[in-house]
Amino acid sequence: MARNMHQAFAGAAVVGETQHRRERFSLLLLNLEEYYFEQHTANHIQHKGSQNERKIRGSLKICSKSVIFEPDAISQPIIKIPLRDCIKIGKHGENGASRHFAKAISGGISLIFSQVYFIKEHNIVAPYKIERGTMEYVFELDVSGKVEDVVETLLQLHRASCLDKLGDQTAMITAILQSRLARTSFDKNRFQSVSEKLHMECKAEMVTPLVTNPGHVCITDTTLYFQPLNGYPKPMVQITLHDVRRIYKRRHGLMPLGLEVFCTEDDLCSDVYLKFYERQDRDDLYFYIATYLEHHVAERTAEGYTLQWQRGLLSNYQYLLHLNTLADRSCNDLSQYPVFPWVVSDYSSSELDLSNPGTFRDLSKPVGALNKERLERLLTRYQEMPEPKFMYGSHYSSPGYVLFYLVRIAPEYMLCLQNGRFDNADRMFNSIAETWKNCLDGATDFKELIPEFYGDDVSFLVNSLKLDLGKRQGGQMVDDVELPPWARSPEDFLQKSRDALESDYVSEHLHEWIDLVFGYKQKGRDAVGAHNVFHPLTYEGGVDLNSIEDPDEKVAMLTQILEFGQTPKQLFVTPHPRRITPKFKSLFQPSSYNASMADSPVSPGEESFEDLTEESRTLAWSNITRLQLHEQHKIHKEAVTGIAVSHSGSSVFTTSQDSTLKMFSKESKMLQRSISFSNMALSSCLLLPGDATVVSSSWDNNVYFYSIAFGRRQDTLMGHDDAVSKICWHDNRLYSASWDSTVKVWSGVPAEMPGSWRHQFDLLAELEHDVSVDTISLSAASTLLVSGTKEGTVTIWDLTAATILHQIPCHSGTVCDTAFSPDSRHVLSAGEDGCLNVVDVQTGMLISSMTSDEPQRCFLWDGNSVLSGSQSGELLVWDLLGGKIRERIQGHTGAVTCMWMNEQCSRVITGGADRQIMFWKLQC
Repeated sequence: MARNMHQAFAGAAVVGETQHRRERFSLLLLNLEEYYFEQHTANHIQHKGSQNERKIRGSLKICSKSVIFEPDAISQPIIKIPLRDCIKIGKHGENGASRHFAKAISGGISLIFSQVYFIKEHNIVAPYKIERGTMEYVFELDVSGKVEDVVETLLQLHRASCLDKLGDQTAMITAILQSRLARTSFDKNRFQSVSEKLHMECKAEMVTPLVTNPGHVCITDTTLYFQPLNGYPKPMVQITLHDVRRIYKRRHGLMPLGLEVFCTEDDLCSDVYLKFYERQDRDDLYFYIATYLEHHVAERTAEGYTLQWQRGLLSNYQYLLHLNTLADRSCNDLSQYPVFPWVVSDYSSSELDLSNPGTFRDLSKPVGALNKERLERLLTRYQEMPEPKFMYGSHYSSPGYVLFYLVRIAPEYMLCLQNGRFDNADRMFNSIAETWKNCLDGATDFKELIPEFYGDDVSFLVNSLKLDLGKRQGGQMVDDVELPPWARSPEDFLQKSRDALESDYVSEHLHEWIDLVFGYKQKGRDAVGAHNVFHPLTYEGGVDLNSIEDPDEKVAMLTQILEFGQTPKQLFVTPHPRRITPKFKSLFQPSSYNASMADSPVSPGEESFEDLTEESRTLAWSNITRLQLHEQHKIHKEAVTGIAVSHSGSSVFTTSQDSTLKMFSKESKMLQRSISFSNMALSSCLLLPGDATVVSSSWDNNVYFYSIAFGRRQDTLMGHDDAVSKICWHDNRLYSASWDSTVKVWSGVPAEMPGSWRHQFDLLAELEHDVSVDTISLSAASTLLVSGTKEGTVTIWDLTAATILHQIPCHSGTVCDTAFSPDSRHVLSAGEDGCLNVVDVQTGMLISSMTSDEPQRCFLWDGNSVLSGSQSGELLVWDLLGGKIRERIQGHTGAVTCMWMNEQCSRVITGGADRQIMFWKLQC
C-alpha cells in the first residue's frame, strides 16, 4: 500500500504532535507562491511601560509577503502580518515610530500596520482570527547588529508587495530570491563522504503540496542533495542514488521544469520533488540519474505496466497508480493530484452486491455524462457556445476537490488554499452518498475520486483531530464522514471499495475509463463523441506561457489553470486493451495449445491429459532457465532454416540454405535422408497431420510436398513470384508468405487415394502488403494471422474476412519472427533492431517493448516468458512481465535461426547459421 497523506505532506505541514510540540510554524502559513527567507530569535514586546508589559519569546520569520512571529509558548498564537498591510517599517525609536513607548528598545524593529492574523493558538488548527485597525508591534532581536539588515530587507519586500501589478510584484520578489541564491552556495561540508565526487550543482526549489522551498541542488557520484536556503524544515535533504527506483520528468506550473524521485516501486508518494529554474539543469540531472539507473533498474513505460496488468501481475489499484505517475500526477502537486474513478453507484442499499452490474457506475462515460438530463442541458449550451467550446465548466480533479476530500487530515492545506478559512459547513465532505448525488445532479460538480478511497488509511473519513469544521443548516456539527448503509465502519467502507475496484465488472470495464482520462478519448473528435470535453486551458499544451509577454496576464493565467485543475498527460492514442478476466480469457482461445495440436484430433478420453499438460507446460516455462544442451549434430552445409518433428519425436526434419531437406533419426543419431528439390535455399518446413508428408518452402518461389512413406516429391505448388519465406498449415489450408509482398491462403485437399501424387490447390485469399513478407504465424484457432515485413511492420489479419485488423510499425528493420500467445490475446514480434515487442490483438496497441544489444532471430513464448535465439548464437530467457532478461545460455557459434519445442515444453531443438542442430532438455 502506498504511503499515506500524512507522509506525503510531511515536508510542508506540521499537524498536532507529528513534530516537536514547540514547532508550530509551517510553510503552509505562507500565501501561495510566497517564500520563507530567514528567521531571527526575538522577543515580542507587549504593553511597554505599563504594569502589563511583557516579553514574549519566539522566532521572527521574514517571508516574501509577510512577517511571521512564532512564540515559544504554544498557548500564544502565531502572529502573521502581511507586508502589504504595513504602513511603516523601521528601527524602533526612529522617525517617531516609537511614540507609544517611553524608551527606545535596543535591537528593536517597529511595524505599524492595519491588519494582523492570529493562528494556532494553543496549537489548535482552526480558521485564522483577524484583527483590523492601526497597530504597532515591536520585535527585539537577540542580535541587535542585524536590525538594520532586517529592516532593509523588509522595506525592499514591502515595496514589492505594494506594487500595483501582480506581475511586477512577482518579478521583483523573484529578483530578490535569485539574488539571495546567488550569494549562497551548496555547503560541501555536508557531503556524506570525503571521497564523493561532485557532478553538478544548481539552484532549484523543493516542491510539496501548495508550497515550494528554494535552495541548492547538488549531485555527486553517490548522492543527490537538496539544501534549503532557509534551512527549513531541516538543513539538508539527501537521497542515496543506489536507493532510487524511479525518476520522472514533470510539468510544474505548466512548465517542463519538474523532477520527481522515488525510492520505492509502488508508493504513491515520492521521496523528493524538485522544480528547477532552467530546463537544462533539470534535463542534465535527469540524464545523470537515469544513466546511473540503467545499470540497476529497468525503465518502466505505460505499455510495460499494461502487459503486467492484463496478465494479472498488477491489481487495478496498482495499475491506476502507475498510470497516474506516468501522466505527471503527483501527490506533491494538488493541481495534478492522482485521479481515481468512482466505481460504485449504490450508496443506499444495506448490502453491497458486487455480482450485480447495477451496483456499478458506467465507466465508459465521464461523470458529467452519467445523468442524461444534465448532459442534455450541457450539450445545448455547448452547441450555442463560441469557440473554443467546452462541455464542463469545472474539472474532475483540482486542488479544491482534493482538499474537499482530505480536509480532516490536511486542515492546514485547506486554510492555506482558502486564506485562513474552512469551506461552508454544508459544502464540506459530509456524506459519501450526498457527494455522489451531487456529482450526478450538480450543475458544476463533475469530480472523480482520489487514491485514498481505495487505500487502507481511514484518517480522511474520521475527524480524529477534533476539528471545528462548522455547523450545518440542520444544526448538526460537521464531524466524521457519513458512510453508506452497507459499510459497518470506515475500515469496512475502504475494504468494500477496494473489493469493488478489483471486481470482475470493473476489471472488464476499467479500460473504458482509462480511454477517457489517459487515453484516446481525452482529446479531439473522440473526446467530443464521448462527451468528455473540458476547458482548453486544462489540457497539456492548451496555452504557451512563454508566448504571453504581459507579466500580469501570465500570472493570472497560471493561477487560473492551477486552481481549475489539469487534465493528465495523454498516455495512449489508441483504444486501451481490456483486462484478461475469466469472462474474456477464451476470447480467441480454443482448447488446444498451438496450431500443431489443433491439427491433431483429440479424443474425449484425452481431455484430462490436456489439463495435465497445461500444468506441466506452466511448470516447464517457470524453469526454462534450466535448459541444458543434450547433444548437437552438424548435418547441413549452410544455415538451418526450419525444424519439424514427428509426433513420436523420433524423426527430425530440417531445411537449410544449402537447398536440402534432411531427415534425422533422434534414436540412432543418424542422418536418414537428404532431399533436394532445386538448387535454391529452402526457408521453412512443417509436417502435415499424420506425419506422412513434409512441406518445405523455397527461395525458388515454390512450396514442395514430400511423401515420407514413398520417399519422393509428392507435389509442387507454384504460387508466388518471389521467394517463399514461411509457411503454416491448419485444417487443410496452407498459408504461404513471400517476398513478392503477399501472403496467400490455399485450400489443400489431398487426393483420395493415399498413393496418389497430387493435392488439389485452390487460392482462397491473397493478403497484400507493401513490401516483402518475411514471417507469418497463426493464432491457435487459425482465425487470425500475423505477418512481419522487411520494413518492420507487423500486421494482424482476420482470416474469416481476409481483412486487416491492425497494422503496427513495430521495428526499425526486418521483422525476424512473430507469434501469437497461447491465448491469442497478444502478438510478440522480434526484429533486426534487437527489440521484442508485444501487441494487444484486440486493440492493436503496442503494450510492451524490450531491447537487447543484438537482433533476436527466432523465439518461443508462453505469453509471459520468451526463449529467443540471438544473432550471436546465445539463447536468451526474457521475463516480459518483469521487463528483464533472466538468463543467457551459450548455444551456437553463429546466429540461432530456428527453434522447435515439444508440447510439454520440456525439449527444445535449435538450428543455427553454424549448420548445426542442437537438442536441449529441461533439467528440473
